[in-house]
Amino acid sequence: MSKIILTGDRPTGRLHVGHYVGSLRRRVELQNSGMFDKIYIMIADAQALTDNAENPEKVRQNIVEVALDYLSCGLDPAKSTLFIQSQLPELCELSFYYMNLVTVSRLQRNPTVKAEIQMRNFEASIPVGFFTYPISQAADITAFKATTVPVGEDQLPMIEQTKEIVRKFNSVYGDTLVEPEVLLPDNKACLRLPGIDGKAKMSKSLNNCIYLSDTEEDVRKKVMSMFTDPNHLQVSDPGRVEGNPVFIYLDAFCKDDMFAEYLPDYANLDELKAHYTRGGLGDVKVKKFLNNVLQEELAPIRARRKEWEKQIPAVYDILKEGSRVAREAASQTLDDVKKSMKINYFEDNALITEQAQKYQNV
Repeated sequence: MSKIILTGDRPTGRLHVGHYVGSLRRRVELQNSGMFDKIYIMIADAQALTDNAENPEKVRQNIVEVALDYLSCGLDPAKSTLFIQSQLPELCELSFYYMNLVTVSRLQRNPTVKAEIQMRNFEASIPVGFFTYPISQAADITAFKATTVPVGEDQLPMIEQTKEIVRKFNSVYGDTLVEPEVLLPDNKACLRLPGIDGKAKMSKSLNNCIYLSDTEEDVRKKVMSMFTDPNHLQVSDPGRVEGNPVFIYLDAFCKDDMFAEYLPDYANLDELKAHYTRGGLGDVKVKKFLNNVLQEELAPIRARRKEWEKQIPAVYDILKEGSRVAREAASQTLDDVKKSMKINYFEDNALITEQAQKYQNV
Protein backbone atom coordinates (compact mmCIF):
# COMPACT_ATOMS: atom_id res chain seq x y z
CA MET A 1 0.00 0.00 0.00
CA SER A 2 1.21 3.49 -0.84
CA LYS A 3 2.13 5.76 2.05
CA ILE A 4 0.11 8.95 1.66
CA ILE A 5 -0.17 12.10 3.77
CA LEU A 6 -3.12 14.49 3.88
CA THR A 7 -3.05 17.61 6.02
CA GLY A 8 -3.94 21.28 5.74
CA ASP A 9 -5.13 24.53 7.29
CA ARG A 10 -8.16 26.82 7.24
CA PRO A 11 -7.44 30.11 5.44
CA THR A 12 -8.84 32.48 8.05
CA GLY A 13 -5.61 34.41 8.51
CA ARG A 14 -1.85 34.20 8.32
CA LEU A 15 -0.27 31.14 9.91
CA HIS A 16 1.56 31.48 13.22
CA VAL A 17 4.36 29.74 15.09
CA GLY A 18 1.82 27.40 16.68
CA HIS A 19 1.01 26.08 13.20
CA TYR A 20 4.72 25.91 12.46
CA VAL A 21 5.81 23.77 15.41
CA GLY A 22 2.54 21.82 15.47
CA SER A 23 2.56 20.79 11.82
CA LEU A 24 4.36 22.90 9.21
CA ARG A 25 7.90 22.16 10.32
CA ARG A 26 7.10 18.45 10.49
CA ARG A 27 5.44 18.51 7.07
CA VAL A 28 8.61 19.83 5.50
CA GLU A 29 10.67 17.15 7.25
CA LEU A 30 8.28 14.43 6.08
CA GLN A 31 8.22 15.87 2.56
CA ASN A 32 12.01 15.69 2.37
CA SER A 33 12.32 12.31 4.09
CA GLY A 34 11.47 10.27 1.01
CA MET A 35 9.31 8.00 3.19
CA PHE A 36 5.99 8.91 1.55
CA ASP A 37 4.72 8.25 -1.95
CA LYS A 38 2.36 11.24 -2.05
CA ILE A 39 1.79 14.29 0.12
CA TYR A 40 -1.36 16.41 -0.20
CA ILE A 41 -1.51 19.79 1.56
CA MET A 42 -4.98 21.34 1.54
CA ILE A 43 -6.06 24.95 1.98
CA ALA A 44 -9.43 24.21 3.59
CA ASP A 45 -11.46 27.17 2.35
CA ALA A 46 -14.78 25.30 2.27
CA GLN A 47 -14.39 24.39 5.93
CA ALA A 48 -13.42 27.97 6.72
CA LEU A 49 -16.71 29.11 5.22
CA THR A 50 -18.68 27.01 7.73
CA ASP A 51 -18.19 29.77 10.29
CA ASN A 52 -17.38 32.62 7.89
CA ALA A 53 -20.29 32.25 5.48
CA GLU A 54 -21.15 35.95 5.72
CA ASN A 55 -17.57 37.03 5.19
CA PRO A 56 -16.28 35.10 2.15
CA GLU A 57 -13.85 37.89 1.27
CA LYS A 58 -11.90 37.10 4.45
CA VAL A 59 -11.41 33.53 3.26
CA ARG A 60 -10.70 34.61 -0.32
CA GLN A 61 -7.95 37.04 0.70
CA ASN A 62 -6.27 34.54 3.00
CA ILE A 63 -5.87 31.80 0.38
CA VAL A 64 -2.69 33.39 -0.89
CA GLU A 65 -1.51 34.24 2.65
CA VAL A 66 -1.59 30.57 3.63
CA ALA A 67 0.01 29.56 0.33
CA LEU A 68 2.83 32.04 0.92
CA ASP A 69 3.36 30.67 4.42
CA TYR A 70 3.49 27.13 3.02
CA LEU A 71 6.07 27.99 0.38
CA SER A 72 8.16 30.15 2.73
CA CYS A 73 8.38 27.30 5.25
CA GLY A 74 9.80 25.02 2.57
CA LEU A 75 6.86 23.07 1.20
CA ASP A 76 7.89 22.25 -2.36
CA PRO A 77 5.22 21.92 -5.10
CA ALA A 78 7.54 19.48 -6.86
CA LYS A 79 7.28 17.14 -3.86
CA SER A 80 3.91 18.04 -2.28
CA THR A 81 0.55 18.71 -3.91
CA LEU A 82 -0.79 22.06 -2.68
CA PHE A 83 -4.49 22.52 -3.46
CA ILE A 84 -7.67 24.42 -2.59
CA GLN A 85 -10.46 22.37 -1.04
CA SER A 86 -13.41 24.06 -2.75
CA GLN A 87 -12.01 23.25 -6.18
CA LEU A 88 -12.72 19.55 -5.60
CA PRO A 89 -16.52 18.99 -5.70
CA GLU A 90 -15.87 15.30 -5.10
CA LEU A 91 -15.20 16.13 -1.44
CA CYS A 92 -18.72 17.52 -1.01
CA GLU A 93 -20.25 14.42 -2.56
CA LEU A 94 -18.28 12.11 -0.30
CA SER A 95 -19.35 14.17 2.73
CA PHE A 96 -22.99 13.73 1.72
CA TYR A 97 -22.68 9.93 1.56
CA TYR A 98 -20.82 9.77 4.88
CA MET A 99 -23.53 11.77 6.64
CA ASN A 100 -25.71 8.65 6.53
CA LEU A 101 -23.15 6.82 8.65
CA VAL A 102 -22.98 9.28 11.57
CA THR A 103 -25.63 10.18 14.14
CA VAL A 104 -26.35 13.64 15.50
CA SER A 105 -25.60 12.46 19.03
CA ARG A 106 -22.15 11.22 17.94
CA LEU A 107 -21.32 14.61 16.43
CA GLN A 108 -22.49 16.31 19.62
CA ARG A 109 -20.06 14.20 21.66
CA ASN A 110 -17.00 15.17 19.60
CA PRO A 111 -14.78 17.11 22.06
CA THR A 112 -13.14 19.23 19.35
CA VAL A 113 -16.52 20.27 17.93
CA LYS A 114 -17.83 21.08 21.42
CA ALA A 115 -14.80 23.24 22.19
CA GLU A 116 -14.95 25.07 18.86
CA ILE A 117 -18.69 25.71 19.23
CA GLN A 118 -18.13 27.21 22.67
CA MET A 119 -15.21 29.34 21.47
CA ARG A 120 -17.33 30.78 18.65
CA ASN A 121 -20.44 31.27 20.81
CA PHE A 122 -22.48 28.96 18.57
CA GLU A 123 -24.29 27.24 21.47
CA ALA A 124 -27.64 28.83 20.66
CA SER A 125 -27.49 28.48 16.89
CA ILE A 126 -24.97 26.13 15.29
CA PRO A 127 -24.52 26.31 11.51
CA VAL A 128 -25.14 22.83 10.08
CA GLY A 129 -21.99 23.04 7.96
CA PHE A 130 -19.89 23.72 11.05
CA PHE A 131 -21.63 20.99 13.04
CA THR A 132 -20.78 18.42 10.36
CA TYR A 133 -17.14 19.54 10.16
CA PRO A 134 -15.82 16.10 11.29
CA ILE A 135 -17.67 14.44 8.41
CA SER A 136 -16.17 16.89 5.93
CA GLN A 137 -12.74 16.21 7.37
CA ALA A 138 -13.30 12.48 6.96
CA ALA A 139 -14.11 13.09 3.29
CA ASP A 140 -10.91 15.09 2.85
CA ILE A 141 -8.75 12.38 4.39
CA THR A 142 -10.35 9.38 2.72
CA ALA A 143 -10.58 11.03 -0.71
CA PHE A 144 -6.82 10.61 -1.04
CA LYS A 145 -6.70 7.27 0.78
CA ALA A 146 -4.36 8.92 3.24
CA THR A 147 -2.48 6.54 5.49
CA THR A 148 -0.99 9.27 7.69
CA VAL A 149 -2.45 12.52 9.02
CA PRO A 150 -0.05 14.85 10.89
CA VAL A 151 -2.10 16.82 13.42
CA GLY A 152 -1.92 18.55 16.77
CA GLU A 153 -3.26 16.89 19.90
CA ASP A 154 -6.49 18.90 19.76
CA GLN A 155 -7.43 17.20 16.48
CA LEU A 156 -7.28 13.63 17.78
CA PRO A 157 -11.07 13.38 18.31
CA MET A 158 -11.60 14.43 14.68
CA ILE A 159 -9.31 11.70 13.36
CA GLU A 160 -10.97 9.14 15.61
CA GLN A 161 -14.31 10.06 14.03
CA THR A 162 -12.78 9.62 10.57
CA LYS A 163 -11.67 6.14 11.59
CA GLU A 164 -15.20 5.34 12.77
CA ILE A 165 -16.64 6.45 9.43
CA VAL A 166 -14.10 4.35 7.53
CA ARG A 167 -14.92 1.27 9.62
CA LYS A 168 -18.65 1.79 9.24
CA PHE A 169 -18.43 2.32 5.48
CA ASN A 170 -16.24 -0.73 4.97
CA SER A 171 -18.47 -2.92 7.15
CA VAL A 172 -21.59 -1.91 5.21
CA TYR A 173 -20.27 -1.66 1.66
CA GLY A 174 -17.06 -3.71 1.67
CA ASP A 175 -13.41 -2.74 1.99
CA THR A 176 -13.05 0.51 0.07
CA LEU A 177 -11.67 3.24 2.31
CA VAL A 178 -8.30 3.42 4.07
CA GLU A 179 -8.15 3.95 7.83
CA PRO A 180 -5.57 6.68 8.59
CA GLU A 181 -3.04 6.83 11.39
CA VAL A 182 -2.26 9.96 13.37
CA LEU A 183 1.21 11.46 13.44
CA LEU A 184 1.70 13.80 16.41
CA PRO A 185 4.61 16.24 16.79
CA ASP A 186 7.65 14.42 18.18
CA ASN A 187 8.39 17.29 20.58
CA LYS A 188 5.78 17.36 23.37
CA ALA A 189 6.11 21.13 23.65
CA CYS A 190 4.85 21.31 20.06
CA LEU A 191 1.55 19.60 20.77
CA ARG A 192 0.00 22.97 21.49
CA LEU A 193 1.80 26.27 21.96
CA PRO A 194 -0.01 28.66 24.30
CA GLY A 195 -0.74 32.23 23.29
CA ILE A 196 1.70 34.96 24.26
CA ASP A 197 -0.93 36.07 26.80
CA GLY A 198 -0.78 32.71 28.57
CA LYS A 199 -4.11 31.48 27.18
CA ALA A 200 -4.22 27.75 26.52
CA LYS A 201 -4.34 28.12 22.75
CA MET A 202 -2.68 30.45 20.30
CA SER A 203 -5.58 31.83 18.27
CA LYS A 204 -5.94 34.44 15.55
CA SER A 205 -9.27 35.50 17.05
CA LEU A 206 -7.65 36.14 20.45
CA ASN A 207 -4.84 38.22 18.90
CA ASN A 208 -2.23 36.35 20.91
CA CYS A 209 -0.14 34.95 18.05
CA ILE A 210 3.35 35.35 16.70
CA TYR A 211 2.91 35.07 12.93
CA LEU A 212 5.42 33.50 10.57
CA SER A 213 5.23 36.67 8.49
CA ASP A 214 5.75 39.07 11.42
CA THR A 215 8.65 41.49 11.04
CA GLU A 216 11.71 41.14 13.23
CA GLU A 217 10.53 44.07 15.33
CA ASP A 218 7.00 42.63 15.67
CA VAL A 219 8.43 39.38 16.99
CA ARG A 220 10.67 41.19 19.46
CA LYS A 221 7.80 43.28 20.84
CA LYS A 222 5.54 40.26 21.23
CA VAL A 223 8.20 38.18 22.95
CA MET A 224 9.06 40.97 25.39
CA SER A 225 5.36 41.33 26.27
CA MET A 226 4.84 37.61 26.88
CA PHE A 227 3.08 36.31 29.97
CA THR A 228 5.39 34.48 32.39
CA ASP A 229 5.09 33.30 36.00
CA PRO A 230 2.82 35.88 37.73
CA ASN A 231 4.50 35.15 41.07
CA HIS A 232 7.99 35.84 39.74
CA LEU A 233 7.87 39.51 40.75
CA GLN A 234 11.57 40.13 41.45
CA VAL A 235 14.73 38.68 39.95
CA SER A 236 15.56 37.02 43.25
CA ASP A 237 12.19 35.22 43.44
CA PRO A 238 12.05 31.52 42.53
CA GLY A 239 10.26 31.10 39.22
CA ARG A 240 7.93 28.46 37.87
CA VAL A 241 8.90 26.81 34.57
CA GLU A 242 5.88 24.50 34.19
CA GLY A 243 3.11 26.26 32.30
CA ASN A 244 5.31 29.30 31.68
CA PRO A 245 4.82 30.28 28.00
CA VAL A 246 8.38 31.58 27.61
CA PHE A 247 9.85 28.23 28.61
CA ILE A 248 7.26 26.29 26.59
CA TYR A 249 8.40 28.23 23.51
CA LEU A 250 12.02 27.51 24.39
CA ASP A 251 11.18 23.80 24.66
CA ALA A 252 9.71 23.97 21.15
CA PHE A 253 12.41 26.05 19.43
CA CYS A 254 15.64 26.05 21.44
CA LYS A 255 18.69 23.98 20.49
CA ASP A 256 21.69 23.48 22.75
CA ASP A 257 24.10 25.07 20.26
CA MET A 258 22.17 28.36 20.47
CA PHE A 259 23.43 28.98 23.99
CA ALA A 260 27.04 29.43 22.89
CA GLU A 261 25.99 32.32 20.65
CA TYR A 262 23.13 33.95 22.53
CA LEU A 263 23.49 32.98 26.21
CA PRO A 264 26.96 31.53 26.92
CA ASP A 265 26.44 31.57 30.70
CA TYR A 266 24.48 28.30 30.27
CA ALA A 267 25.28 25.08 28.44
CA ASN A 268 21.70 24.06 27.77
CA LEU A 269 18.05 24.69 28.55
CA ASP A 270 18.07 22.49 31.64
CA GLU A 271 20.67 24.77 33.26
CA LEU A 272 18.60 27.84 32.38
CA LYS A 273 15.47 26.28 33.86
CA ALA A 274 17.30 25.29 37.05
CA HIS A 275 18.53 28.85 37.60
CA TYR A 276 15.08 30.32 36.98
CA THR A 277 13.51 27.80 39.36
CA ARG A 278 15.84 28.56 42.27
CA GLY A 279 15.68 32.33 41.70
CA GLY A 280 18.16 34.96 40.60
CA LEU A 281 17.22 35.01 36.91
CA GLY A 282 15.00 37.75 35.51
CA ASP A 283 12.26 37.35 32.91
CA VAL A 284 13.80 40.01 30.66
CA LYS A 285 17.02 38.03 30.21
CA VAL A 286 15.10 34.87 29.35
CA LYS A 287 12.82 36.73 26.93
CA LYS A 288 15.80 38.28 25.14
CA PHE A 289 17.22 34.80 24.67
CA LEU A 290 13.87 33.53 23.34
CA ASN A 291 13.73 36.45 20.93
CA ASN A 292 17.14 35.49 19.50
CA VAL A 293 16.06 31.87 19.23
CA LEU A 294 12.86 32.77 17.35
CA GLN A 295 14.60 35.26 15.08
CA GLU A 296 17.08 32.57 14.01
CA GLU A 297 14.23 30.21 13.14
CA LEU A 298 12.02 32.77 11.41
CA ALA A 299 14.62 34.78 9.46
CA PRO A 300 14.93 32.34 6.53
CA ILE A 301 11.16 31.92 6.42
CA ARG A 302 10.69 35.69 6.15
CA ALA A 303 13.33 35.89 3.42
CA ARG A 304 11.69 33.17 1.31
CA ARG A 305 8.29 34.80 1.77
CA LYS A 306 9.57 38.11 0.39
CA GLU A 307 10.74 36.30 -2.75
CA TRP A 308 7.42 34.52 -3.24
CA GLU A 309 5.51 37.77 -2.67
CA LYS A 310 7.09 38.98 -5.93
CA GLN A 311 5.59 35.99 -7.79
CA ILE A 312 1.90 35.96 -6.84
CA PRO A 313 0.64 34.76 -10.28
CA ALA A 314 3.07 31.84 -10.00
CA VAL A 315 1.66 31.02 -6.54
CA TYR A 316 -1.86 30.80 -8.01
CA ASP A 317 -0.54 28.62 -10.83
CA ILE A 318 0.91 26.23 -8.25
CA LEU A 319 -2.47 26.02 -6.49
CA LYS A 320 -4.34 25.56 -9.77
CA GLU A 321 -2.12 22.68 -10.89
CA GLY A 322 -2.18 21.14 -7.42
CA SER A 323 -5.98 21.30 -7.38
CA ARG A 324 -6.10 19.55 -10.77
CA VAL A 325 -3.84 16.74 -9.55
CA ALA A 326 -5.74 16.41 -6.27
CA ARG A 327 -9.07 16.28 -8.06
CA GLU A 328 -7.91 13.35 -10.17
CA ALA A 329 -7.10 11.39 -7.02
CA ALA A 330 -10.37 12.33 -5.28
CA SER A 331 -12.35 11.44 -8.39
CA GLN A 332 -10.89 7.93 -8.42
CA THR A 333 -11.85 7.42 -4.77
CA LEU A 334 -15.36 8.71 -5.44
CA ASP A 335 -15.69 6.20 -8.29
CA ASP A 336 -14.64 3.42 -5.89
CA VAL A 337 -17.15 4.62 -3.28
CA LYS A 338 -20.05 4.79 -5.75
CA LYS A 339 -19.18 1.34 -7.06
CA SER A 340 -19.20 -0.08 -3.51
CA MET A 341 -22.50 1.68 -2.76
CA LYS A 342 -23.94 0.34 -6.04
CA ILE A 343 -24.84 3.79 -7.34
CA ASN A 344 -22.51 3.70 -10.35
CA TYR A 345 -25.48 2.96 -12.60
CA PHE A 346 -24.04 4.03 -15.93
CA GLU A 347 -20.69 2.30 -15.45
CA ASP A 348 -22.25 -0.99 -14.30
CA ASN A 349 -22.65 -2.88 -17.56
CA ALA A 350 -23.65 -6.03 -15.69
CA LEU A 351 -26.61 -4.17 -14.16
CA ILE A 352 -27.71 -2.79 -17.53
CA THR A 353 -27.46 -6.24 -19.13
CA GLU A 354 -29.33 -7.85 -16.23
CA GLN A 355 -32.18 -5.35 -16.44
CA ALA A 356 -32.37 -5.70 -20.22
CA GLN A 357 -32.60 -9.49 -19.98
CA LYS A 358 -35.17 -9.23 -17.21
CA TYR A 359 -37.59 -7.31 -19.36
CA GLN A 360 -36.84 -9.27 -22.52
CA ASN A 361 -38.04 -12.37 -20.69
CA VAL A 362 -41.35 -10.78 -19.66
